[in-house]
Amino acid sequence: MNENQENNNNKPKRNPNPYRQNSQTVQNNNQNRDSDSKEPRKSNERQNNQSQNNNKRPHPNRKPNPSSNSQDGKQHPSRKPNPNANNGNQRPNNKSGNKNRGRRKPTPTNVSEEMKACLAENEKVQQERMSPWKQIEMNSRGKIRFTPLGGLGEIGGNIAVMESENSAFIIDVGMSFPDETMHGVDILVPDFSYLHAIKDKIKAIIITHSHEDHIGAMPYLFKELKFPIYGTPLALAMIENKFNEHGLSADTKYFNFVTKRKQYEVGDFKIEWMHMTHSIVDSSSLAIETPVGTIIHTADFKIDHTPIDGYSSDLHRFAYYGSKGVLCLFSDSTNSHNPGSTKSEKIVGKTFDSLFELAKGRVIMSTFSSNVHRIVQAMDRGIKHGRKICVIGRSMERNIETTRKLGYVNIEDKHFIEPHEIGRYKEEEVLVVTTGSQGEEMAALSRMASDKHRHIKLKPTDTVIISASAIPGNEGSVSKLMNRLIKAGVTVRYKEFSDIHVSGHAAQEEQKLIIRLVQPKFFLPVHGEYNHIAAHAKTAVECGVDKRNMLLMTDGDQIEITTKFIKKVKTVKTGKRYIDNMNNKEIFDDVVTDRQKLATDGIINVSMQISTSTGKASGKTVISTFGIIPDKDDKKFEKEIEHIIETYLLTNKDDGSVNAKKVEEDIRGLVRKHVVRIKKLYPVIAVNVFLAN
Repeated sequence: MNENQENNNNKPKRNPNPYRQNSQTVQNNNQNRDSDSKEPRKSNERQNNQSQNNNKRPHPNRKPNPSSNSQDGKQHPSRKPNPNANNGNQRPNNKSGNKNRGRRKPTPTNVSEEMKACLAENEKVQQERMSPWKQIEMNSRGKIRFTPLGGLGEIGGNIAVMESENSAFIIDVGMSFPDETMHGVDILVPDFSYLHAIKDKIKAIIITHSHEDHIGAMPYLFKELKFPIYGTPLALAMIENKFNEHGLSADTKYFNFVTKRKQYEVGDFKIEWMHMTHSIVDSSSLAIETPVGTIIHTADFKIDHTPIDGYSSDLHRFAYYGSKGVLCLFSDSTNSHNPGSTKSEKIVGKTFDSLFELAKGRVIMSTFSSNVHRIVQAMDRGIKHGRKICVIGRSMERNIETTRKLGYVNIEDKHFIEPHEIGRYKEEEVLVVTTGSQGEEMAALSRMASDKHRHIKLKPTDTVIISASAIPGNEGSVSKLMNRLIKAGVTVRYKEFSDIHVSGHAAQEEQKLIIRLVQPKFFLPVHGEYNHIAAHAKTAVECGVDKRNMLLMTDGDQIEITTKFIKKVKTVKTGKRYIDNMNNKEIFDDVVTDRQKLATDGIINVSMQISTSTGKASGKTVISTFGIIPDKDDKKFEKEIEHIIETYLLTNKDDGSVNAKKVEEDIRGLVRKHVVRIKKLYPVIAVNVFLAN
């Protein structure tokens, strides 16, 4: 016994707390746990522990525990003997420590037959809820064919055809923009060859919303084929404006105005327009009842819970059709790489508040002319800051006038001024709303930046707000516009403000929401480049769609849909037709090809006169080139070509007559070989041979 133990034994003792171990006991226990030895405890430790156990008394206010041993050391009659008990004399020497000391072994749940039946019933309900398409009549032998003619593998140009055995309808007829190689081309419209092939089956054109990439090609189709058109009032009003420009005002007799949440019979189909939020007013998705089952087409969409007009997406109808069972879902893929959700349109209004506060002079705001909610927010801020509104740009003026007549824009006439009236007001009292956010050369903003606009001359005090993002392919034009504006000395507000523009297309979480609401058997991503639809397909797999029940399409792929499978059955002809907006006429393929060759390889002109009597050149051969050699080398090149022609005429075996066409072809071939050899170019070569006596 050490010195501390002797001092403790000399102190007066008191009755120990029966619910607490003294320090000596704890110390002994710790020593026992930390020791690797299996020797029994010393006798004095056992005696000390026994004395403590003998001194334990129950608390006067505590009821005895029937599950513990009684005070006299006997086993409680209701408790079975524990074979592992040590009769209270020794604690078990547990090498692993006292982790489980004091814990009771959990009593296993008694899984009754009734509980098992309930679990099975709940599992059945869950399976039915997650696969509502199983309600569809699977024995149907019908089939539906879906053929995208535009909008896949590209942004814009949306058009598709849905067919049953006996009837068909067209979904949207949109345009797209050319790339930089299509010289002199303003817009692209789809090739309508397949529509001509099935024109007797087509019962109607179905319009989802009035963006240019969904209605821009309507006049060009109606110049060839005419069908009844179904759409909301705004969409048909926008189409009417286009018909008037193309001299098709009489074709408004084909219009059929639709009411949302109401079904319309089109051939073998029943179609319902469901309200959907997007970057344009009065956009819709489609619920299509077909002979084989219900098909949902989202068209362009995003889920905006706080839209400017208060009309949120009609998710109730998606859930309604989803609960009944949807065979196939077609869904917008444009923003399928973007995680999260697309921001609400209202966010842009808050950014406008800040920008109008910062502006000291005129504010010039440019956005898409069809984005009415964006335009309205800018106008409201202008009025709030005491500014008059001047609308400049043909499409902007037309769209605002149309939406005001239909009641979508409620701003009084007193707030608007004409362009020639701008000079009557102070700079801080003017808001200009204009077109040209994509850098189009002939748009109003581009003409202002180039100092070519009739009424607006930019000043250093001006603030230009570009509330849009560059459409793929237009990045170069937008960059040129930015450079011109900054060079003009104005303050440009663009991408440095993150919320100056928000997209009108759904990001991944919104796409997931639609998939979960609809829970389709088959899934076909649409609207976007191939990488967009591939990313959308991955999102669908995450949401439980079997990857065997989806296809990645491109324009022209004809997909057959039945209750049991989807498959590609053939490829139809698709393509683009080139349009010059200055005269609304088509530019043919060979013209565009020649322009491309002129731009990349140049042109050679050869004019000469040949004597029919001698077969030799008479007079001087005129040779000119453009885009091939520098001016300082013109003389040398002309001599080379003259030598080639002279050699040809000398060696040409004349049969007594000179064929001008043959001579032209021969000289063209010889000149081409020479230019390919020395310049590695394939220019346009024009040879004109004149015959003389």
